[in-house]
Amino acid sequence: MRFITTCLFGLEKLAGEDIDRLGYERISTTDGRIEFEAPSEAVAYCNINFRYSERVLIKLGSFAATTFDALFEGTKALPWENYISRSDAFPVKGHSIKSKLFSVPDCQSIIKKAVCARLGGKYGLQRLPETGVKKQIVFFIMNDEACLMIDTTGEALHKRGYRTEANIAPIRETLAAAMVALSRPRENVITVDPMCGSGTIPIEAALLASDTAPGINRGFSAEAFGLVDKKAFADAREEARSRIKPPAMGIYGLDIDNNCIETSHANSLRAGTQDWIDFKAGDITQFTSPVPEARGTIVCNPPYGERMLDREAVARLEKAMGAALTKAVPAWQLYFISSDEMFERNYGRYADKKRTLYNGMIKCLFYQYFKTVKH
Repeated sequence: MRFITTCLFGLEKLAGEDIDRLGYERISTTDGRIEFEAPSEAVAYCNINFRYSERVLIKLGSFAATTFDALFEGTKALPWENYISRSDAFPVKGHSIKSKLFSVPDCQSIIKKAVCARLGGKYGLQRLPETGVKKQIVFFIMNDEACLMIDTTGEALHKRGYRTEANIAPIRETLAAAMVALSRPRENVITVDPMCGSGTIPIEAALLASDTAPGINRGFSAEAFGLVDKKAFADAREEARSRIKPPAMGIYGLDIDNNCIETSHANSLRAGTQDWIDFKAGDITQFTSPVPEARGTIVCNPPYGERMLDREAVARLEKAMGAALTKAVPAWQLYFISSDEMFERNYGRYADKKRTLYNGMIKCLFYQYFKTVKH
C-alpha cells in the first residue's frame, strides 16, 4: 500500500527517520509530506510509533486536475469501494495550492459527487446512507496535481492524550519532541526546560529517552475501519510496550508559576512519565542547575510576541535569560525556539546554528548554542 504522512514544515527529516525505523520504504519527500510504501498493518505501527508526524493517510491515487471535469473523472476512477463500504460516511476536506482549481469548497463538492457516483454504481444505490463508520477523505491539490487519500489517524498525532490541561500558549507535542531530538540527548547529561509551562518538553524528552511510543495510550480512527485486523493494533501496542525502558538521564521541568508545575505533574502522570521527571518551581532569571556540577542541556520554548507578553516584556526577559544562563551554565548546550527576530541581540549572544521550524502556523527559528562561553 502507498501511504502519506504529514508533518510540520521543518520536521521532514525526523519524520522520515521514523519511517526508516519501522523498516518501510520512503518514496518521496516534499514540504510537510512524505510518501512511503508499506504493508497494510503499517496503519497500526505508524500511528502508534510516529513521533514527529501529524497524520497517516492511505493514498488512493494522484492525477492531473486542471478542470473540474478532470477532477471528477480522476476521482471517480479510483477504487473507493476497496476502502468505503455501502453504509460508511465519507466527508471530504483538503487544500489547494498554486493550482487552477483554487476553490476548496468547489473541489470538495466535485470530489464528493465523484465518490458518490463510483460507490453508487458499485453498490447499486442511488443514495448512499452514510450512517456507518466515518472515513475521512482528504485531498491535496498542488501545481494542478490532485492527490486523494483516506485519513487513518482521526485526531492529529500531536494529540498524545496526556495534555488535557495546558497553559496559555502550549507548544505542539510533535514540535517539542523534535526540539528534544535535535538537542541530541545523551546518557548522563541532564535535560532541563526552565520555562516548562504545561510540561510538554520534559514529557516528550522522557517519552523519547524511554523509547515510549507516543501513540501507545490513544485510539485512532482506523481501528473502526475494518481495513486492518484489530490484532495488528494489539500487536503494535504490545511490541511498543516491550521496548520501554527508564531514561538514562535526568529530566527536569522548572517554571516560575506554581500552577504550571501542578499542571505539568498532572500531564506527566497521564503520560506515564511521572517517575522520570522532576518538576519544581524556578525562575529562569535566577537559574541554577538542579544538579550541581552536572553536564546539562536546556531545551526551552520561551514566550514570544505572538504567544505571550508584549515585545518590550519579551526583550527584557530574553536579556535576563542570557545574563543568567551565561553566568550559571557557560558550558551547557542551549536550545530555544522563538519567532522573535531580535532574540539573539536581546539574549546577548549569537547562536552557533539556527534552523527554521514552525510552531503551528508561526514561523520560528530554533536557536542552538553548543560552544562553551569564554569569559
